[in-house]
Amino acid sequence: MNSDLRDFQDNRFGVLICGHGSRNRLAVNEFAQLVNSLQSKMPSLPIEYGYLEFARPIIKEALDRLYAQSVKRVVAIPAMLFAAGHAKNDIPSLLNAYSSEKGLAIDYGRELGINNAMIGAAGARVQETIESSRPFPNSETLLVVVGRGSSDPDANSNVVKITRMLVEGFGFGWGETVYSGVTFPLVEPGLRKIASLGFKRIIVFPYFLFSGVLVSRTRRHTERVAADFPQIEFLQSSYLGDHPLVIETFKERIAEVLNGKNSMDCSLCKYRSNLLGFESEVGLAQESHHHHVEGLQELCSLCESECNGNCELDESNLEQNYLHEEPHPHSHQHFSYPNAEHPLGPLTLRKKQPSPKSEEI
Repeated sequence: MNSDLRDFQDNRFGVLICGHGSRNRLAVNEFAQLVNSLQSKMPSLPIEYGYLEFARPIIKEALDRLYAQSVKRVVAIPAMLFAAGHAKNDIPSLLNAYSSEKGLAIDYGRELGINNAMIGAAGARVQETIESSRPFPNSETLLVVVGRGSSDPDANSNVVKITRMLVEGFGFGWGETVYSGVTFPLVEPGLRKIASLGFKRIIVFPYFLFSGVLVSRTRRHTERVAADFPQIEFLQSSYLGDHPLVIETFKERIAEVLNGKNSMDCSLCKYRSNLLGFESEVGLAQESHHHHVEGLQELCSLCESECNGNCELDESNLEQNYLHEEPHPHSHQHFSYPNAEHPLGPLTLRKKQPSPKSEEI
């Protein structure tokens, strides 16, 4: 791989790490730290990072920095655990627009996805939780993995695979998957169902890269359920962060592009396959839906560390903005999530009667 990286340098390659962005200062700092860790592993390459929304630099500004360094070709990697709307539409749309405007060649890499390293990083976080608690048989423990949640069923199903790999790897007695938003089951109603299975210890692992409002929501909802089931020991694991195996996966994704082995699995992509329940989204035009909040920096004054739950109203507004429920003078081609009315799903997706606002998601 070292010779490949030398070729990168000789050909004036640069790397762009594309993040979502957050209003949480800790999350933004953690993202920057991850990129710094990656840069230390690849000192010969110029590496920049940019965000879709809520933080700076935005992706265009990061590309400008690489362009100013006379980079001729950029390898862009989405810092996303799984490929859903951000990785499939928003980021490539911005990259294509910049490439057309500047004439800069941009190669787009894969999301982090599922590999042995990512499973290893997840396992390390769960193991830390086990080691920091009193001895208890794994076979009598239930593991709950919390995913981000998406209107893309392929991305949601990958979280279930992570759950299964961890359950079999540790020999847990049972495993379940819940989500922090958009899809179902959500954390709190999911945990209430799970609590009825009879396990005396439940480990809740947020499968996220960084801190932020969704990790905070997961923790608070877990605490809410734990208070109602005192006979069950609830343990909460840390998120992935800049674990060394996460850094290795970023390096792997960059090397894939360099070696011409980069490919996305489109067999279950709702934009390419006629998936059950999502037939109307095949061939949907690729465009970014984040330009109205691109670069917006309204950082919460309380968020110097992991969210403490003292800004619940702000969290509600965040989700409304994310779902485009606030009016703005342009239209999107979003399709309604077919399970928006699911009883275990988020209220923010359900139709409001009467409501003058858009029902797009």
